Amino acid sequence: MTLSLQNFTSLVQGAAAAVQGACSTLLDLTVGSVLRAILEANAALGLWMQWLIVQVLAVSRLNTSTGSDVDSFIEQFGMSRLPAIASSGQLTFSRFTATGSAFVAVGDQARTAGGAYFTVTADTSNPVYSAALAGYVVAAGTASITVPAVAAAAGAAGNVQAGAVNLLGNSISGIDTVTNAAAFTGGLDAESDTACIARFPLFLASLAGATVNAIKAAIAGVQQGLDYAISENVNTQGTAQLGNFVVTVDDGSGNPSAALLAEVSGAVNAERPVATSYSVQGPTVTSAAVTFSFDAPSTIKSSLIGPVQTSVTNFINRLTIGQTLSLSRVSNIAYNASEYISNVTNVLINGVASDLTPSAMGVVRASSVVAS
Repeated sequence: MTLSLQNFTSLVQGAAAAVQGACSTLLDLTVGSVLRAILEANAALGLWMQWLIVQVLAVSRLNTSTGSDVDSFIEQFGMSRLPAIASSGQLTFSRFTATGSAFVAVGDQARTAGGAYFTVTADTSNPVYSAALAGYVVAAGTASITVPAVAAAAGAAGNVQAGAVNLLGNSISGIDTVTNAAAFTGGLDAESDTACIARFPLFLASLAGATVNAIKAAIAGVQQGLDYAISENVNTQGTAQLGNFVVTVDDGSGNPSAALLAEVSGAVNAERPVATSYSVQGPTVTSAAVTFSFDAPSTIKSSLIGPVQTSVTNFINRLTIGQTLSLSRVSNIAYNASEYISNVTNVLINGVASDLTPSAMGVVRASSVVAS
């Protein structure tokens, strides 16, 4: 959206033209006049409101956001700015007299003349490191040791040149000097706004493939009203097959067309993980023959049989893949078909009084519904 912005002069000129056009006599708009002062005051207020509008527009889009507004925008999608990284390197601690022993603990510090601190870290592979003491032992007769360290503050400022770390950050008994023979490297500032904004589309793209949600989104994008289920590490018979997944799709009919299955297969193929196999199929239909009795006033019962049977049939045919047809739900749907129904009894599904559960790749559909 391009805003039609105005400066102070144009705002004053526009206001002056408006008020003069509404008056039949010439107005005094000379410098210092009361009316001009009012118009200039309103123009100043208009500039402030215009600035607020520009600010709101800027933070409403990622490309024009900065700082914390970038963070709050991307956090809505589960992404975060990459943090700063501390530089690392080696510090050499030395002493003038090596007759006794000394000890450099993990956490001891050295610094540059500019005040950048570096902290000693643990290195279990170092022969003088003592895990029990959590530090480095400088044995008698040893003039110096070299140990790893990281910048106390993360960021590119910790990338200092060789010899820059030349002051002890805290007193270390038996140690007189410190230096870094090589530069400290690897420090990076927190991800910049520009880099974070450039990475955001890639982050979204990474969400679009090789995940269950990505495959679901691909199926849902084929057409409206699709019901689907994804079974992992099995084949179409439901037996184990590592690296294979089966997509069962239904358009409500229980028998989706070959064209629809082919379209879904193409959508899934674009999102599936590499080195995996898959199958797309329609559901295995489990037929349900439902019978039940209901009580209603004798004068209207015969007129309710058709609507009750239709309500139950529609409910059964809307069941999703893998969903159970329960006796209690049949009774509930029959009750809701009419306020005059006072009782529902003798509910049977395929001749038995038990729920009907299809396979994970199956769906229940009504073969007949008889109410009496």
